[in-house]
Amino acid sequence: MRKLETKTIVVASHNAGKIREIQDLIGPFGFTAKSAAELNFVEPDETGTTFEENATIKALASAEASGLPALSDDSGLVIDALGGDPGVYTANWAEKPDGTRDFAMAMEKVEAALETAGASKPAQRAARFVSVLCLAWPDGHTELFRGEVEGTVVWPARGSQGFGYDPVFQPEGYETTFGEMSAEEKHGWKPGDAEALSHRARAFKIFVETCLEA
Repeated sequence: MRKLETKTIVVASHNAGKIREIQDLIGPFGFTAKSAAELNFVEPDETGTTFEENATIKALASAEASGLPALSDDSGLVIDALGGDPGVYTANWAEKPDGTRDFAMAMEKVEAALETAGASKPAQRAARFVSVLCLAWPDGHTELFRGEVEGTVVWPARGSQGFGYDPVFQPEGYETTFGEMSAEEKHGWKPGDAEALSHRARAFKIFVETCLEA
């Protein structure tokens, strides 16, 4: 495993919510970070069929364009009753004909698909959020870190915090959705904490333990 020696990196994303969460996570470690969106980098085509492949595509594109290490995230909602969908196509389910994304529409699509599948009871609506972080260097070296959190898809959507599908995902052991949690409740984690809640925070915990800690 390669250690990250610099405190200047690029967050390889154009997703405002994701950028905010990653910057919240890396901020306490003293990083100076700009996003691929701020730097006007072209979004690479995510042609992979796994979270790992797409995270790698994005991180390498930003690392090569900037000459700096880049940290990307590829994440999604995996629903058992839908055969793993939307999975790596989580963002695609929110795409509108004009190219913008509407996650309220996407959540309605998920609910309609679950109804079609006959998944009306909580036990039939098991799901997990998956996040894969990729740290890439300009020389092409990459490290991958995967985090998952189990839960249930609920309806109607609850809460206006977070982004994406957060309002319909209730993590295991909680009575609230990610959409009802503050950023601190959802992914607040710091070194020394035994556990992290969100999928992204869990992946980040592994990243810290692997690439930042001595």
